[in-house]
Amino acid sequence: MTMKRLLVADDEESIRWVLSKALAKQGFSVDLANNGQEALELFERNSYDLAILDIKMPGISGLDLLSQFQQERPDMLVVMMTAESTMKNAVEAMKRGAYDYITKPFDLDALDAILLKASRANQVSEQVSLLKDELKEQYQLDRNLIGSSQPMQEVYKLLGKIAPTDVTVLITGESGTGKELVARAIHFNSPRLGKPFLAINCAAIPRELLESELFGHERGAFTGATERRPGKFEQANGGTLFLDEIGDMPLELQAKLLRVLQEREITRTGGNSPISVDVRIVAATNQNLMRKVEEKNFREDLFFRLNVVPIELPPLRKRRDDIPILVDYFLQHAAKEFSAPLRSCSEETMELLQSYSWPGNVRELENTIQRAALLSPDQLLTPADFPLLGDKGDAGNDHSLEALISNKLETSLANMDFGELNNLYEMVLHQMERPLIKIVLEKTRGNQVRAAEILGINRNTLRKKIKTLEIDLRRD
Repeated sequence: MTMKRLLVADDEESIRWVLSKALAKQGFSVDLANNGQEALELFERNSYDLAILDIKMPGISGLDLLSQFQQERPDMLVVMMTAESTMKNAVEAMKRGAYDYITKPFDLDALDAILLKASRANQVSEQVSLLKDELKEQYQLDRNLIGSSQPMQEVYKLLGKIAPTDVTVLITGESGTGKELVARAIHFNSPRLGKPFLAINCAAIPRELLESELFGHERGAFTGATERRPGKFEQANGGTLFLDEIGDMPLELQAKLLRVLQEREITRTGGNSPISVDVRIVAATNQNLMRKVEEKNFREDLFFRLNVVPIELPPLRKRRDDIPILVDYFLQHAAKEFSAPLRSCSEETMELLQSYSWPGNVRELENTIQRAALLSPDQLLTPADFPLLGDKGDAGNDHSLEALISNKLETSLANMDFGELNNLYEMVLHQMERPLIKIVLEKTRGNQVRAAEILGINRNTLRKKIKTLEIDLRRD
């Protein structure tokens, strides 16, 4: 047994004597109190693994002691004793947090069974406590959100302020900047540590299944619903739900999410009864939600509900000073995870890595370093170990999609007479739409439903554009 020290409080001397002898025989150190006040004084002076309290004692009652013990030491187990085996006593004791309840006169074998169960519970509690410490250490802000640049320092300050609270957070930033890592850091540095952290990608799940994933469903709610199933909100109760790619959530589900944020309750698909939930929401997107609000593709009221505390993660090209620190971290991680030799980078290599624009951000850097660490035959990594970067390592050359389009537009418009131009906006959009829709249709093998989802437009709108833009759907 891991329990060592016990407190016994009872105003009957015979009960104290029997318990002290029986518990001492099992190797416990036992302190005895003959009333509530004496038990409280012992509790305040010493540390106990378990207390056995009589409900009725002179002065402070056992139930009042239980309440105080639970408030000051919620990890300590308490077993209540009473000569009155009434339902009221049992219910009240368990409601106040008692671990178990035993009536007098009791059999010592019954007490031994309770102590054995309590010892096992204490072991589990210790293991959970250790796991919590490990998780908290794993997701400490200064260990996993790597970087000392000014943009990241601002992120750290904000996280330190909001993590201990229950405020709703909206994380924005390009793909690969570490939005889920930030969400996990918020959860694991909050009072919800030890409760579930669940993540759901709103863009990766078909809209007809997303509602069931979030809110659950009742048996027979739709074809294939053969049994009741709780959704992510119920599964995350008491913890944190991370809604990634929130900008891709269908409008009809946005209304339901808004209701959850307002009412703190959900209704399963096919159900009628509301279910209370206590879930902290952290959402993330790589889209401009304000623009989607203006375009009527995202609810304004939901946006303001989510955007209580916005956190914008900087792209890697805006914090190039952090690249050497990140590279060193990823090299050490690769060596540990894959039992590979610990590599290092030459000065020329580090210059190449710092000059590249990293359109895939930290995720792309991690994959690139990991690949080089595994494949390079040498301990010192050289530019030859990064052939995929090629000649893209120009610090002034931004290879993001927006930058590429901007460069192309500048070239195309350079020789145009702006004095003679009219309706340039429509003309450019028309020229961009056709190749974009063609590429998406090719990628989806002509599946117009999926293509419309990817483009974020209605299927009927896509059909009209295919016709208007004269896009040939025939495949070679």
